[in-house]
Amino acid sequence: MACNCGGTPRSTMTVYRLTLPNGVSREFVTLQEAEAANRRAGGGGTIVVEQR
Repeated sequence: MACNCGGTPRSTMTVYRLTLPNGVSREFVTLQEAEAANRRAGGGGTIVVEQR
């Protein structure tokens, strides 16, 4: 297995976390997916952008 010792820094990834009023939390790759899931669930959720 190759070693990535030093090398280039890890790239960041943007994740859109949808939290619904009932406490269920889901992660999406695009904002559009998160918004669509929120609409399907009734529109009461909160979307937070996370950098990883």
